[in-house]
Amino acid sequence: MGKRVLVVGGVAGGASAAARVRRLDAGASITVFERGEHVSFSNCSLPYFLSRTVEESDYLVMMTPESFKASYDIDVRVRSEVVSIDRAAKTVRVKELDTGREYDEAYDELVLSPGASPVRPRSIPGVDLEHVFTVRNVTDIVKLDQYVRRENAGDVVVVGGGFIGLEVAENLKEAGKNVCVVEAAAQVMSPFDFDMVQILQKELIDHGVSLYVGDGVAAITPDKVVLASGKELAADAVVLAIGVCPETALAEGAGLELGETGAIKVTADYRTSDPHIYAVGDAIEVYNRLTHKPVKLPLAGPAIRQARTAADAIYGMRATNNGVLGSCAVRVFGMNAAATGLNERTAKANGIPCDSVYTMSMDKVGLMPGSAPMHFKLVFETPTGRILGAQAIGRGSVDKRVDVIATLIAMGGTLEDLKELELCYSPVFGTARDIVNLAALVGLNVLHGVFRQVPVTAVRQLVESGACIIDVRTPEEFEMGHLVGAVNIPLGELRQRMDEIPTDRPVYLHCRTSQRSYNAIMALKGHGFENIVNMAGSFLGISYYEYFTDVTTGREKIVTAYNFE
Repeated sequence: MGKRVLVVGGVAGGASAAARVRRLDAGASITVFERGEHVSFSNCSLPYFLSRTVEESDYLVMMTPESFKASYDIDVRVRSEVVSIDRAAKTVRVKELDTGREYDEAYDELVLSPGASPVRPRSIPGVDLEHVFTVRNVTDIVKLDQYVRRENAGDVVVVGGGFIGLEVAENLKEAGKNVCVVEAAAQVMSPFDFDMVQILQKELIDHGVSLYVGDGVAAITPDKVVLASGKELAADAVVLAIGVCPETALAEGAGLELGETGAIKVTADYRTSDPHIYAVGDAIEVYNRLTHKPVKLPLAGPAIRQARTAADAIYGMRATNNGVLGSCAVRVFGMNAAATGLNERTAKANGIPCDSVYTMSMDKVGLMPGSAPMHFKLVFETPTGRILGAQAIGRGSVDKRVDVIATLIAMGGTLEDLKELELCYSPVFGTARDIVNLAALVGLNVLHGVFRQVPVTAVRQLVESGACIIDVRTPEEFEMGHLVGAVNIPLGELRQRMDEIPTDRPVYLHCRTSQRSYNAIMALKGHGFENIVNMAGSFLGISYYEYFTDVTTGREKIVTAYNFE
């Protein structure tokens, strides 16, 4: 007779743990308890039902209790909530939500995968009104969809600019709604640095989404959302996507230890403080392999891997736990974005000495149809050159580039490793020197002091202080848009016009994507110029950054036009 294994929670972590136990133990008795109506649904796909990218809500459900029984001989009980654990008796108390009946179920091993619940701040008046929704499961997204369609809700306010918030906003906009996104922080999408995220914020604005950052919600009324600034936004419906909180009540009630983040504390094999109880997924505290600190990481991929490790541990199999990187990706209308590891802000906040480079190149050979600029930021440790993280945004395969970086981080890779990395090449897929290789070369130049750089965030101060800025693009490009006060000396004319470049003060160079300005810097250094500085991100990166900050703050423009093409 096999083990008696109970699983609490039937989505990514719980379903994966149950399936792995079955593969390891054909004789095990496995029961999964799920409080909701569905198990094993694609929670990351939920927002796409609003635009009918996913045509039917039933398509979101990948497995049913019946298919679990038929395929895996696993007993799945939906609308069944585990309300308490008796660790001494090794039983759980189960409540059938439809009938109210309660009963006890015994276990040899117990796996907790209760997930995390959407935050609904009680400090905000009106959060419990009928037209205020959160998105966690299929039932939630169907209720939201039915309401906006039934009530013909034209104005929808999405509170929160994370993954769920932006995906809900995009799909509601695609469904023909007027959408506002409100984010209390200074930017949306916290995995991205401030300079990079402007590209995504511009994409939202370009597609008609009204964006309010640095402004929280003070109150919700039946027809509007009142912001902390006093602004009032019309709201026929409100979606709260502020974040999630790990579901720890069951664990706390059983006396299981919580970690310093407030989530369930687990060992390397996801065992809780009780040797017969395991926990996986959004409810647990995990280890960040770069900061060496505990974190919460509500992502499906790590949850599935945790589930496998926990199931293996039940049967005495050990696995190496290297911690998490937080690799993620999102699409915002026509822009794809991906990130892994640490952004520059987080690295510095954790006291890790680091630097970064912001590079751009075409995502495929420029003469190929559909080629577009890709923005890439690489963060590395100083002075070791160890890679700490990356962010990529563009219309092409940004996830491929970030996956490369995630792999290198996992292997302890450095800029030298990345420089020499041999990647696939075809004009329809990429360039002969991929942007990740290019970023490594630029990073090595910065690391070894071959040239100096300033970030896009410093450009406004340089312009306003009257710094010497030289634009080495062509005259035609310069006419399409340039920095106020910049002098146009095209790269092709640089050697003939060096006498126009001052030697008694710093000179800041840029082109469109920093490749021509790098060549200009090296030419000038070769002719004895010393105080030459590159503008990281160059005109394209500066334009994105200044566009959004000008639009949102009403500041005087320092760019005569925004050439984003």
